[in-house]
Amino acid sequence: MHGEFKVPGGKLVVADLVVHDHVIEKATISGDFFLEPDDALTRINEALSGIPLNTPAAELSARARTALEGAVSLGFDADAVAVAVRRAVTGATGWTDHQWHLLRGEPYEPALQMALEEVIADQVGTGERPPTLRVWEWASNAVIIGSFQSVRNEVDLEAARRHDVTVVRRISGGGAMFVEPGNTITYSLYVPESLVSGLSFVDSYAFLDDWVVGALNDLGVAATYQPINDITSPVGKIAGAAQKRLAGGVVLHHVTMAYDIDAAKMLDVLRIGREKLSDKGTKSANKRVDPLRSQTGLDRADVISRMVATFRTRYGLADGELDGATLARARQLAETKFTSDDWLYRVP
Repeated sequence: MHGEFKVPGGKLVVADLVVHDHVIEKATISGDFFLEPDDALTRINEALSGIPLNTPAAELSARARTALEGAVSLGFDADAVAVAVRRAVTGATGWTDHQWHLLRGEPYEPALQMALEEVIADQVGTGERPPTLRVWEWASNAVIIGSFQSVRNEVDLEAARRHDVTVVRRISGGGAMFVEPGNTITYSLYVPESLVSGLSFVDSYAFLDDWVVGALNDLGVAATYQPINDITSPVGKIAGAAQKRLAGGVVLHHVTMAYDIDAAKMLDVLRIGREKLSDKGTKSANKRVDPLRSQTGLDRADVISRMVATFRTRYGLADGELDGATLARARQLAETKFTSDDWLYRVP
């Protein structure tokens, strides 16, 4: 059995296992990490050999941690070793095991965007469409609340009407997002569950966002991942992610990034306090939340192009298309579900 885990912001850890009668007879850990002294690697391999194949991740971490006592490790830790072993055991796939497609569409209304998420994820789950990266374009201002959020607790509906902001509910959990066309970057990944196999739910966020953190770093932004679902920088939050695991073995992972947001308008529409505002990169409602515009000095389109280029370089990416049949399915779902009061106010 073979499993690999690239530590977000760190090094590659590889686990090769020889298994007999559901027991790991021999474990061999390798990678491009740094470790001193050399015999610490032998101790790790010995600690992971002779144990049941279904050993929980917590015990794997504990064994590796004990083996690493007194050693100096750079670019990985005991938890990363456990993840690599679990990915070997579960038959996890890697990014380059898949043929990735890119979808770039014209601007769509918020409800149609919500519907497209469900339809495309279903297509990837059934094999109708390959694993996909989709970059959104917004046709209007919107607040997107999480699947389990209360409308009245999160949104001032009168202010939303005054600012021509459409309120929609997405299928994933997490918090409310405020978006403006041209001032927001939103993308989605539709991936087979095998890609995140062996990872905890929390770890899967960092794993799926590692490429975009790298892209931002290449643009000169000191971006880092902050558990559970944020991408941040020294001057404030850049992006928030959300996930949904769907039937058919597909994971939907979508991210909204602030390019240049009107903080005063956002505060008027969203019911958030000063602490939440400071988390978004500003201390005052009289300024804009513009971490990507100010830190890169690039136009929004250039930032997106550089992000896509990073993904393409790392994993390969062929251009796809949003065909008429997919759009028709999404429009019907938008009408029957995502524009309905039953869905929007399911948590009043």
